[in-house]
Formats: sequence, C-alpha cells, structure tokens
Amino acid sequence: MHDPRDARADSHPISPYDLRRATESAARAAYDWIGRGDRALADDAAVGAMAARLEQLPLDAILQIGEGPRDEISSLYHGQRFGNSEQAPKWDLVVDPLEGTSYLAKGMTNAMAVVGLAPHGSLLDLHPVRYVEKLAVPPAARGRVDPAAPISERLRQLSRALGKPILDLTIYVIEKPRNKALVEAIHEAGARVALYPAGDVAGALMAVTPGSGIDALMGTGGVPEGMLSAIAIRAMGGDFMARVDPQLATEQQAVEATEMDLTRWYRLEELVRSDKVAFCATGITTGLLLDGVERRGDQELTHTLMIGGPAGHRQMLTSWHKRS
Repeated sequence: MHDPRDARADSHPISPYDLRRATESAARAAYDWIGRGDRALADDAAVGAMAARLEQLPLDAILQIGEGPRDEISSLYHGQRFGNSEQAPKWDLVVDPLEGTSYLAKGMTNAMAVVGLAPHGSLLDLHPVRYVEKLAVPPAARGRVDPAAPISERLRQLSRALGKPILDLTIYVIEKPRNKALVEAIHEAGARVALYPAGDVAGALMAVTPGSGIDALMGTGGVPEGMLSAIAIRAMGGDFMARVDPQLATEQQAVEATEMDLTRWYRLEELVRSDKVAFCATGITTGLLLDGVERRGDQELTHTLMIGGPAGHRQMLTSWHKRS
C-alpha cells in the first residue's frame, strides 16, 4: 500500500546533497574547538552554524529530535519549524550538530556533524526517552538475529548469518560503564570487541557495511544517534533495532509515566516507516568512517557521507571551502 507521507515527500524532494551544506557548516564551525577542553563552546558553534544553514535550505520540515526541549535551548530544539509554519510539514528532521561533543573537546576520534530526514510522521516518537539499547547488523543478517536473545545466542545467530566463526566476529561497542557487562559477555562468547569512546553513528553504519571490519554494533547509547543510524540503515538495507533503556533517574520516571514496555525491541520498519529518507554526515575529527576537517592555507577540506532514497545510493564527497 502506498504511504501518503511518501507522496507529500515526493512533491517536495530534498536530497542529501542539499543537507550536506548543514553538516559541512557545523563541522567547520566545530573545528576551532578540537582539543580545547570546552565542550559547551564547541557545541554552541556547531549548533549555530547548522541552524543558520538549515534556515537557508528549501525545507518544509519540523525538527523531531534536536538538541533538547524548547524551554532549555534556543536553537535546534525539539519541534522547531523550518519553512512555512502555516501548513503541515512535509519532512521530519533529526540532527546531531556535534556527535561526540566531549571527545572532540579532548581532541579524540569519531566526532562528526549529522542530519537525517524522513517524510513527516514516519519516525517513531520516542519522547521522553534519552537512551536506547541498539543492535545493528549487515544486510546478510537482516531478520536473522534476535535482539532479545542472550549475547552468546545473538553471536551464534550472527555467525551463521555471515558464515563467519564467532572467534572472527568484531562487535563495535561504545566504551561506557553501562556497556561493561555487554563487553564481558562478548568476550566470554569468544568474539572481539572494538571499543571506542564515541561514535554510535559511525559504528552502526560500519556494522551494516560489508568489508568494514565491523560485524555488528551493540550496546546502549543516545536516542538521537540511534534514530540517525536507523534513517541511514533504512536506505542501506541492513538491520537496526532498539529497546528503551533509561539510564537516569529522571528519565526512568518520565518513561514509567508513559507506560512504555522496556522489554520491547522496535524493528527498523517501526522506527522509520518510509524508505524515502536522506542522511548526511561530515567528519570533524578523523575516525573510522570519515576523515576530519583539514585546513590548508586559506582553504578548508571536508569529507561527507551522503545516503538517500529507496535504492540506498551512497556517495563520499570531498569539498574545498574558502575560509572566511
């Protein structure tokens, strides 16, 4: 059955090539704050640059997941409207102007600026959730790994799907205390763990890219990163699932008030109910997925990954920018 959301999106097409202007602007603005120890100023620079560029794009969209609630921040807040506010939006936006904020401030790897776009109404509303447990696997394992199974069984299922011994599997996990038991379980089952201090989105995309050296992403991380990963993976043909996993007392109380089922794993098609999506990520610090911003004299070099459409077209774009 044809989804009317897709018809509205078709009448107002936005490509990843358009969106990359927003991620490039955020990445270039954040560059000055690499390794300077001030995460707040780094984030402010990326947010301001991305918001200004989004305002200039021919968008008719609402920000589904942004930097936070409107009463806490002044720009890129949940529900912010881009385009004609007198008519229904055609698109839903998810943004993370600076993925890996605290690690960029330390000069560490995998920081990038990210934007995802999907037809309005096609993204699962996870408010007020802040953290979800995630599982990302490549196309060959789509529908063949049970996220609710014990870790050892998940790895056996992944091994069979990929035709690869468990001993040769490498699982990407964000290095956080909340993922300590997961890491121990993966090691006990015999697989390798690739631990990184940041980079949920990079890890998820590498997990669904054959030949990347990463066979799956597991562990608990932020909702914005999860939904951005889901948007990209919807177009890439891999699989991504998520389970609400509150980490803070305030979050736990808010989630309990909604009566969400904390045992339920949401399938990719529930998280993103359309394949008419666009995704764009620009590297800030060099990581596994993207090179960071480089300055060469009066020029700045950016590296951007663009993914879009039902066919999952992917393009890596290297751009030269005149420094202002």
